[in-house]
Amino acid sequence: MLLRLAYLGVANTFAMLRLLPVSDRDKAAEILALRHQIMVLERQLGQEKVRFTPVDRAFLAALLHRLPLDVLRGVRLLVRPETVLRWHRGLVARRHASASRPKRPGRPRTVHSVRVLVLRLARENPCWGYRRLHGELLVLGVKVAASTVWEILKDAGIDPAPERSTSTWADFLRSQADALLACDFLETVTLSGARMYVFAVIEHGSRRIRVLGATPHPTASWVVQAAKNLVMDLEDAGCRARFLIRDRDGKFPHLFDTVLKDAGIEVVLSGVQMPRMNSIMERWIQTCRRELWTGP
Repeated sequence: MLLRLAYLGVANTFAMLRLLPVSDRDKAAEILALRHQIMVLERQLGQEKVRFTPVDRAFLAALLHRLPLDVLRGVRLLVRPETVLRWHRGLVARRHASASRPKRPGRPRTVHSVRVLVLRLARENPCWGYRRLHGELLVLGVKVAASTVWEILKDAGIDPAPERSTSTWADFLRSQADALLACDFLETVTLSGARMYVFAVIEHGSRRIRVLGATPHPTASWVVQAAKNLVMDLEDAGCRARFLIRDRDGKFPHLFDTVLKDAGIEVVLSGVQMPRMNSIMERWIQTCRRELWTGP
């Protein structure tokens, strides 16, 4: 196609040079003769259409696209002026698409220094997953996608290990068992039909239960006082707790967390509708309910 287009360009350039010494009168006569030939051709074709090759379309589009639309409408053509303009738009679009096409397929290759840094962090921190490595790279100012870190580790034969990106909840419970508490309310009904709320705390390491009180109305002041009693009991027993797990129950006021924080105990909230995050406390509560309902 390019060879044919170049041939047409050279041939018509010589034709234009040949027309330079021709007078305007002779040019006008030739134009009228060409227009008449086009009319004869259209009359003979009837309902059929002239088939233009891609080379012919490209040449006509390049030759006529600079003419204003009103002037182009006055030119005698085998196609409509809008068709010539459409050919030109298609020609420009294909040229732009060809120039914008990447030289090599796929994503650009990651910079070598980034690959070296990722592999170095992975070797020095074998327990880190690709998510953790990605976060550390962002801290260092290296902007790279997490999937790119995954690919670098995979190509190097290192397991990306997404489960190692952060510590799991089970790892947290095991590693902090000796300094971990959990609390919750146990709802029960007495023999007289009164509904009571029992507030209890369990130590994860020893499974020791502390029942801090029962009330039919767990007001904010009552819960805060229970927190103060818990702090005093822990100090008397010499228990150095660092964390306390609780759910997001509305019975716990903000001051409850403040009292524990002042005592050096950080409150860890469980997820919404995720009782398994406080599974040890929930298991004890279910045991109490089973014993209360099925006991003698």
